[in-house]
Amino acid sequence: MQGLRWVQLSADEMNEFLGRGGIGVLSFGRGADEAPFSIPVSYGYNPDEAAFYYRLSMTEESEKADLVDRSVSFVAHRETDEGWRSVVADGRLAEIEDSPFEPGDLHGMWAIEIPIVDIFERPLRDVSFRFFRLEPEAMTGRKEVRTDP
Repeated sequence: MQGLRWVQLSADEMNEFLGRGGIGVLSFGRGADEAPFSIPVSYGYNPDEAAFYYRLSMTEESEKADLVDRSVSFVAHRETDEGWRSVVADGRLAEIEDSPFEPGDLHGMWAIEIPIVDIFERPLRDVSFRFFRLEPEAMTGRKEVRTDP
């Protein structure tokens, strides 16, 4: 029987795994006695800055609007040909205002590719979005390593 274990991903391996964007789970802190508020999201990633970008919907009934100023954790995970890979990034979101963009934000957004996933019950033109950036305070990655018995 084959055994499994994991090892840390290097910075280059994390950048390769994250690519220019994909899908993961963003979790907002709520406090010591409450579970985090976690949602699947599309992300863009700029490896030159080690920064994530998000296009988050903000509806009137959305809990996200009340939590965006809290600490967050973001997890990207998927199975690859070599086994599973995951990256966890922790920090705080910074909103990217519509106008005027900061030159660094524009440069960072040119290098990303946020997948558009239509999960809404109403037309996208009726959903408001806000853009956020995460420069992780901490970022770690792991990969599966197969071992012989």
